[in-house]
Amino acid sequence: MDFRFSVQIKIQKPVHEVFEAVYDPKKLSGYFTSGGSDGPLDEGKEVLWSFRDGEAEAAVVPVIVLIVVKDHRIRLRWAASEGVYDAKTGALPQPGGYDTTVEMTFESLGEGESLMKITEGDWRQTQKGLEGSYQNCVGWTQMACSLKAYLEYGINLRKGSF
Repeated sequence: MDFRFSVQIKIQKPVHEVFEAVYDPKKLSGYFTSGGSDGPLDEGKEVLWSFRDGEAEAAVVPVIVLIVVKDHRIRLRWAASEGVYDAKTGALPQPGGYDTTVEMTFESLGEGESLMKITEGDWRQTQKGLEGSYQNCVGWTQMACSLKAYLEYGINLRKGSF
């Protein structure tokens, strides 16, 4: 069994706007990277995503951008986390010592409507790897819903959520 998942969401915006909201660090920080991003998701680059939620110290996550096809696809790698986030203490899952691959695809469904799909995989086939995959599935689902709210209604669902 391969620990891999996919989430998807329809967004009532043109595919270019949806793609740019993920690619552009300023836009990404408006709904996802609460502590900012140090650059655009350019192919071959390492970008630092920062998450500064609540009272917790910022978590800085290096993201390696593997492939970018404008308005169609972004593939990246980042450190696998294993275990689950503890909402009461704010304790993050532990690093697994290996990377997972994330692929985001963007598809036009007609004028003013897009489908974004996020797939992540390559976790170790252990209980902690399974927990990490579930945790990230939740996280990417939250990111997708936050992106929809940001683009369609101009609100940041992440603010005050963690």
